[in-house]
Amino acid sequence: LDHLDLLVQRALRSREMEAENVQLREQLDNKFGLENIVGNSAPMHALFETIKQASPSQATVLIQGESGTGKELVAHAVHRLSTRTKGPFVAVHCAALSSNLLESELFGHEKGAFTGAVSQRQGRFEMADGGTLFLDEISEIDAAVQVKLLRVLEERRFERVGGDRSVEVDIRLIAATNRDLKAMVAEGKFREDLFFRLDVVNIELPPLRDRVDDVPMLCSHYIEEFAEKNG
Repeated sequence: LDHLDLLVQRALRSREMEAENVQLREQLDNKFGLENIVGNSAPMHALFETIKQASPSQATVLIQGESGTGKELVAHAVHRLSTRTKGPFVAVHCAALSSNLLESELFGHEKGAFTGAVSQRQGRFEMADGGTLFLDEISEIDAAVQVKLLRVLEERRFERVGGDRSVEVDIRLIAATNRDLKAMVAEGKFREDLFFRLDVVNIELPPLRDRVDDVPMLCSHYIEEFAEKNG
């Protein structure tokens, strides 16, 4: 009986600790979503509020901001606070790939679709099924890929490069850009219908010059990070 009593006490302590850990994680998620987003200024509080409101929905999100403002961190936060948090988070940096490579990267290809396609390959849309697909620098994709992307957003289906069978996916799309997409639409450089499909929830990231109150906090954050990395 003494041994049984000890086992029960250990089990209860273990359950209490597990419950506390879950509660702490939930508190952190409810507050910021990602602890890596550093800031306590008014613009950042407004940003956190927008993230918390947008995340639980299935709406497509367009993140706009200058280089270095933390667009990918925000995309991770939206995913982490969403109902898809247990699904994959797949990122594609569109500016790093040519048009042909980007199409294959996004939608995959069939064996023999082009020289070097020695086997069937899944694209990032399929890899992100059940989760979130993050397209960074979406302003850099060309017209042909824009058309195919528009269809996927409308129908949630596509064909692999060189294929004729439709593939259905369940994904949430988050796109990001450091350019003014609305101005690009006016100049005829970006499809208007695609822009409106992407711009369902718009998140504008403030540059550091508009949140100088966060500079001391950022300095402390990076000092701690570099100190840990460098011993």
